[in-house]
Amino acid sequence: MNKAEKFLSEAERRAVEDQVTRAEERTSGEIVVMIAPSSYHYPYAGLLGGTLVSIVLAVSISMLFSKDSMWFFLCVFVLSFMLMHELFRGALSLKRPFISRRDMAAEVEEAAVMAFYRSGINRTSGHTGILLYVSLFERRVRVVADQAINAKVDQAAWQEIADIVSGGFREKKHGDALGKAVLRCGDILAEHFPREEGDVNELVNTVLIGNEGR
Repeated sequence: MNKAEKFLSEAERRAVEDQVTRAEERTSGEIVVMIAPSSYHYPYAGLLGGTLVSIVLAVSISMLFSKDSMWFFLCVFVLSFMLMHELFRGALSLKRPFISRRDMAAEVEEAAVMAFYRSGINRTSGHTGILLYVSLFERRVRVVADQAINAKVDQAAWQEIADIVSGGFREKKHGDALGKAVLRCGDILAEHFPREEGDVNELVNTVLIGNEGR
């Protein structure tokens, strides 16, 4: 079980799914919630972190043994790098100090858009689907809306949704925050796309678990 699967308790997950159902009762739009462990595996950060730590180790060991030979330093560096490379590659949390906020934002943006299309949210009959995407490692939330919604709703509305979720996460109220965000999405959709007679549920209401970063 990965981090995303453990993020919500069973009761919290059911509560969020109930909120999706409630929200969609007022609109012809569709709301999908996805939680991903991370949006990317950041190989460059692992390479950078492993290299810097290996240099520090090689210098420290050379000084400890009073060795001023470049060959000794290189041997220690190579051995350290081989170890650190494996360590950083398998531990995403170690990479965090070597990843910029801008890189994280860009990767979450790309992963959210990819998830929107891969999940088929773009294929609703009225192009009125919304993806509420949460990426845990980056601690970021992204709302992706289909073209019919974006034609009527200002992008600032989606930042409001993201802020609701982020604020709840800081207070350790994950389920409550997601539920409130879903209902707010429902308010926005109901205003512009009220439920129509004969409307059918085109997408699942279950909380989706995204894959580990690309």
